[in-house]
Parts: sequence; structure tokens; C-alpha cells
Amino acid sequence: MIVIDANLLIYSYDNHSEHHLKSAACVEQILSGAEPVGLSWQTVCAFLRVVTNRRLPGRRVGLEEAADAVQGWLEQPNVRILLPGDHHWSILRRMIVEGGASGPLITDAELAAMTIEYGAVLYTADRDFARFPGLRWVNPLAP
Repeated sequence: MIVIDANLLIYSYDNHSEHHLKSAACVEQILSGAEPVGLSWQTVCAFLRVVTNRRLPGRRVGLEEAADAVQGWLEQPNVRILLPGDHHWSILRRMIVEGGASGPLITDAELAAMTIEYGAVLYTADRDFARFPGLRWVNPLAP
């Protein structure tokens, strides 16, 4: 399973981003593939929070357009919403403590824990994820 981080979804949607073309191609390939794809509600909400915030630079859109983008992803036959399981807290606690995550890195720890819990690989452009022990991750935008 591939878990997609919000930054790739945001870059793929924001045609003003320097990462747009590469990210859009990557997300399209992942979403149209046969491998299961996991999206957490945290990721979905981060996408919605950023692309609808007109105070931020880049391509910003109305709520309906952003919600339609999410709906399109969720309608893909290989996409699943990830929910925490019975071992989520123990994995999350390990990510926080061993990964030295505090403040804004707590949300990264949560996504790392979810990815590990599902035995998945995280696709992200955020190198902060290297701090989490046992997390398999790929930066598809790296040269």
C-alpha cells in the first residue's frame, strides 16, 4: 500500500508550485494504478486547509472545487481511507518518543504511525519523515 502525504496532493493541485508537474504526474500514476492507496483524514483535511486558504501563496480555490478534488480521489477503486487500529497508540508513542517529535512534528508522527500500522510506504516530499524509526518512505520528487 502507498500512503500519500498532503504535500504531494497540494503540489499536484497547485499549478503555481515549482513541484507541480512532477507531483501531478506522480499522484496521477499512483491513483490510476492497481496498488492500494491510503489517505488519512489528516491528509485530506490538510489538503483542504491549504488549497482553500486565500492568505497563502499559490493556486487557491473555493470549497466546492477542493471538495470535488477529494471526492475524485475517494472514488478511485484503489483508494482507501485509513483509520487507526488497535496498535495505533503504541506505534504513535514510539514515533513521538524515538523520533523526537514535538510541536508541528506530532502530525508527521501520526501519519508515520498510520503508515507503519498498515505496512505501507509513505510518499512525501518532506524529509522530516526520516526521523521516524521503521517508517518506509519515498520522496518521488527527489532527483
